[in-house]
Amino acid sequence: MLYMKKFLSLLLVLGLLGSSQVALAAEESPAPLPVWSHSILADGYSLGLFGDEISVQHSQTVTMEQVEALAQTVEDKLALLDLEPRPADGTALVLDTTRGGVMNALYQEAAAYAFPGVEQGPEAFMTSVGALAGDGSGLHLDRPCTVLEAAAMANSLILNLYDRQDAGSLGLLWRADNGRGNVLYLLGSIHTDRNNLYPFHKQLRDVILNAEQVSFELDFNDTDQLLEFAALQTYPAGDSLANHISPALYQAVVQAAAQLGMDEGTVSQYKPWALANSFASLATLDETSSENAMAIDLYVNAKAVNAGIDIGAVETYAFQGGIFDGLSAEYQEAYLDASLAGYEGMLNGEAADEAAQALAQAQQEQIAAMFDAWKSRDPDALAEVYGKEAILNSDDELNSKLFTERDPGMIAAAAEYLETEGENTFFLAVGAGHMVGDTGVVQGLRDLGYTVELVPVP
Repeated sequence: MLYMKKFLSLLLVLGLLGSSQVALAAEESPAPLPVWSHSILADGYSLGLFGDEISVQHSQTVTMEQVEALAQTVEDKLALLDLEPRPADGTALVLDTTRGGVMNALYQEAAAYAFPGVEQGPEAFMTSVGALAGDGSGLHLDRPCTVLEAAAMANSLILNLYDRQDAGSLGLLWRADNGRGNVLYLLGSIHTDRNNLYPFHKQLRDVILNAEQVSFELDFNDTDQLLEFAALQTYPAGDSLANHISPALYQAVVQAAAQLGMDEGTVSQYKPWALANSFASLATLDETSSENAMAIDLYVNAKAVNAGIDIGAVETYAFQGGIFDGLSAEYQEAYLDASLAGYEGMLNGEAADEAAQALAQAQQEQIAAMFDAWKSRDPDALAEVYGKEAILNSDDELNSKLFTERDPGMIAAAAEYLETEGENTFFLAVGAGHMVGDTGVVQGLRDLGYTVELVPVP
C-alpha cells in the first residue's frame, strides 16, 4: 500500500514524469509544416491520427493503409459517444487517395450515426462541420490528398462532432479571480496518458487558447534544463548502479531494462531514483493506452506552443531532480525495488506472482478511477481515490518533499500571477495533487482572499 500511495503521489504532483516531449512545434520539423496546420498538431497527435513521422511525411500522398487507419480512429472515437446508429443508405462511395476519396472514407464513419445534416451527403456534411475546406479556388476533390490533409480532415471531424455533442474530457479546472481584472485558470494535471483521454472538451481547449500565458511545473521546452536534468540522473565516471543497490536487485533491473532495449552498460549509469521513476511511469500504461502516450501537461504545452502563447514555469528540473537526488540511499533502493515490482506485475500479467498481480491490478484500478474523475471534473471523486491527507500524515521520506516543501511555492506562484499589474488571463497546469486538500493551491488561494471556484460543467 505504501508503494501505491507513493506512486499516486508521483502521478499527481511531479511534472518530470511527463517530461518526454514530442516534436510538435512546427519550427522543430525538418520539413516545415504549413502554417495552417499548426492549430491541429497537438490534437492530431493526441488522438493518434499521426505520430512523429508527420514532420517528414506531411506532404506525401496518403496511402490507402493510412486512410483506413484514420477511418478506424474516427470510428473508435465516435463509438465512445454512445449514439443511436443510423441505418445504412446503401450508397456506394469511391474510396481512394484523392481528397474526395478520403472525404468519403471519413464521412462513412460519421454517417453511421444520425448527426444533423449527415443525410445531405459527404461534401455538404463534411464542409458543414469544418472537416473539408478549399483554398479559395475550390475543394479540389480530384487532387491527390496529402498525409497532413487527410489527418486534418479526421481531426476536424472528430473535434466538431464531439463539440456538437458537448462531449470530451472536462479536466479538473478552477477559476481564480483577484477582483480587479486578473484571472487565473488552474488545471490539476495527471502526468501520464490513458486511452480515451482525448479529445478535450471545447470549453477546456478554449480556456487554454484564450490565455495570455500558459505555465507548468516545468518548462518542457527548455533544452538546457533538460540536459542538466539528464546529467543529474546519472553517476559520474568511475561510479555505477551496482555500487549502490544489492546484487539481486541489480540483476533484476538489468534484465528488465534489456527487455526495453537498454544494455547493461547504459542502465548501470543511472541512479536508482531515475530508474524507479522510469519503471513507475511505464507501469501507468496498459494495453489500451495510446501509442503516442501524450500526458495531459504535454498536450497543453503543445497546444499553447503551436498557438504562439507564452510559456512559463513555477519550478525547475534541477529543483525537482534534487528532490529525488536528496533521498537516502536506502530509500532509493527500496523505491527502485517497489517500482520494478509494479512494472513487472503490469508487464507479465497472469505470469507474475500473486503479489505482483494484485499490486498491478490495484494500481490500474486506481489510475482508471483518477482519470474518470478528471474527465468528468469531479474533484471529490479524485480526493476519495487519492487520499492526500493520508499521504501527508505518513512517515514516508518522499512525501514531505513532494508536498510540504512544494505546495507553499505553488500557492505563492499562483498568487503572483493574480497580482500581476493590469488585466490578464493566465493558465497554470500542475499536478492535481497540488490543487486539492487543505494545503493545496485552491484552498491556499482562498485563504489569501482570492475567489476560487470550480469552473461549471457546460
